[in-house]
Amino acid sequence: MSFTVRDVNAVIEGLWPIEHAESWDAPGLLSGSPDAPVSRIHLAVDAVAETVDEALALGAGLLLVHHPLLLRGVTTVAETTYKGAMLARLIRGDCALVAAHTNADIVDDGVSSVIARRIGLLNEVPLVAGAVPGTGLGRAGDLPETVTLGHLARLLAELLPATATGIRVAGEYDAPVTRVALCGGAGDSLLGNPEVRAADVYISSDLRHHPASEAREQAALGGGPALIDTSHWASEWLWLDTAANQLRDALPGVTVTVSDLRTDPWDFVVTQ
Repeated sequence: MSFTVRDVNAVIEGLWPIEHAESWDAPGLLSGSPDAPVSRIHLAVDAVAETVDEALALGAGLLLVHHPLLLRGVTTVAETTYKGAMLARLIRGDCALVAAHTNADIVDDGVSSVIARRIGLLNEVPLVAGAVPGTGLGRAGDLPETVTLGHLARLLAELLPATATGIRVAGEYDAPVTRVALCGGAGDSLLGNPEVRAADVYISSDLRHHPASEAREQAALGGGPALIDTSHWASEWLWLDTAANQLRDALPGVTVTVSDLRTDPWDFVVTQ
């Protein structure tokens, strides 16, 4: 059975509907002919030079990424810019580029749900409800048994691919944890969310100094979660295997591969 970019994109939009993406987002088909054939799909978190090289070397007809390459407005795609250079190489290599971003964050089996299930959360609910029941941004739930904050941080360190920045924690190592809130990717905008405030710990990425500091001060005064800060790339990479399996089921005969390349931007860290 043969498929085109149009066919594959229809499956992608069926699994991760664009109409449920955040208003500021820019997912969907970013480049490529809808009529081009696709026999191999490659998945990555980021469209960067290395993942484009990988997709082209594999002979992929479509590169599916989590982060949209054109999320921010551009006025040129000249090949003197990295976005222009990558788009040109993808087009010349007959490899379409598609992004599934916040539309893949909110669904059941989406980015945050994958993390929640890998750490064993029960009674999972979204932090911010979506248009469809059971969907939405982030997740909260209960661990099967109480563990220490340090134990949970170590579990995440084993679960997530290694990065230079590792796992950062704000809270007492031996603090008991039962209720967990989390958001894959950048999530400090949800620090004031009621589910987050009611949790024992909040797991997310890119937690900035001031929002994290204010959350910890408020927690000390009137209750609130400990914080676990993970690599943005690592927290979203876990979803790729789930997405790949869904695509394999929907597109029989198409080879679907997942990039193991670390596209976290940091190379090393010096501890003090």
